[in-house]
Amino acid sequence: MSEIQLNILDFNRAIYGTIHASEADAAVAALSAEPETIAELQQAMARFIKPVDDSSPFALFYAGTNSRPWDAGIIFIDLAARIVAVESTYSMPSAEGQIDYHDGHTIIDVCLPYRVPEDWLFVDSVAEYEDIRDRRRAEFSAKKPVDARSVLYDAMLEFIARECLSAREERAEDPIVKIHAQWLMTPRADLCGQSPREVLLAKRNFIDADLQSRELQWSFLGEPAPCLKVDSAAYRFAGFGTHEGVLYYELMRLLLVECWTLVRKEGSVPMADEVARLGRIKKDWLECPQPDFGGRNPAFILECERRRLPLIASPEEILGDENCPCCQAMAEEDTPTFWHLDGCNMDSEFPFSFFRTRAEWEENERSFKQLTDEFKKKNGDAPRFSLKE
Repeated sequence: MSEIQLNILDFNRAIYGTIHASEADAAVAALSAEPETIAELQQAMARFIKPVDDSSPFALFYAGTNSRPWDAGIIFIDLAARIVAVESTYSMPSAEGQIDYHDGHTIIDVCLPYRVPEDWLFVDSVAEYEDIRDRRRAEFSAKKPVDARSVLYDAMLEFIARECLSAREERAEDPIVKIHAQWLMTPRADLCGQSPREVLLAKRNFIDADLQSRELQWSFLGEPAPCLKVDSAAYRFAGFGTHEGVLYYELMRLLLVECWTLVRKEGSVPMADEVARLGRIKKDWLECPQPDFGGRNPAFILECERRRLPLIASPEEILGDENCPCCQAMAEEDTPTFWHLDGCNMDSEFPFSFFRTRAEWEENERSFKQLTDEFKKKNGDAPRFSLKE
């Protein structure tokens, strides 16, 4: 018993057909690419089943839905309601798991992890799905996507200029950290009541996990997985991973330093002129190669993360110490070595941390203090590292 009745629905249409249950499992795993349409789901399945021609895995499906189980059972994937309903004797796919890769001809001995976004619901009966689908469809239909990047990268320019001018009027000594934290922590109407910090962290763990899966896939198969298409909803309204969180911090600090330096020196600075100047500085920084990032320009790093394409480390970056045996061994490997940013140079205060809640951050601070005290007691000095989420 290896075939199953698969139903797929989005906001505009529904299709159904019988398919090998392993392919249905791949369709569930493909939700890791955050598809919102049947076409996007089909494209995302290429992560786990390599296309050998232009044929679609759903080419023989019919329009509509069919609630009658076939062979191993039945699966509903409702992209509009964010529900997966499974009644199967073959497998029970879940929100997080592993799936065997199909090279277009057969399943090979490569197992890839996947994680589905947090807002998906998995149920083990079609009856339960039918009972809740309309309510969840209505909820998700009412949620209009927000282009958070237009706020985070554009609205911050006026905020920086205004707050720096205000700080000068108040004769502040060095308001940079305070202004940065204020921007991150203040809820905004144009972010649906969320703060920039909440938006930056909302999908960080999910995106980092998805990129790690893509790194493993590249290492195992010798080639990268298909990237998100730029016209997909997952790309257009993409969340923020660690790389973008770190780069956004660096950009904000750069702009704050530039603005405060000028405001403190010049005094009266026309708001519109300063906003325009900060915009030029932002553009130059994003588009110019930066030594701290291995000569990469930040815009390239951001685009790769947004499309879920891992970054390869250069031979020079791998061979950081030519006398290090580990570095030499890594440089000689055929498999790629990946490049990451970790935020180690960011301020340690809660607003700048990667912890979602202050309680998590405070627990980390207590753990680090305990570790530091134990180290001092034993060695007479503090460790030169800190715990980071």
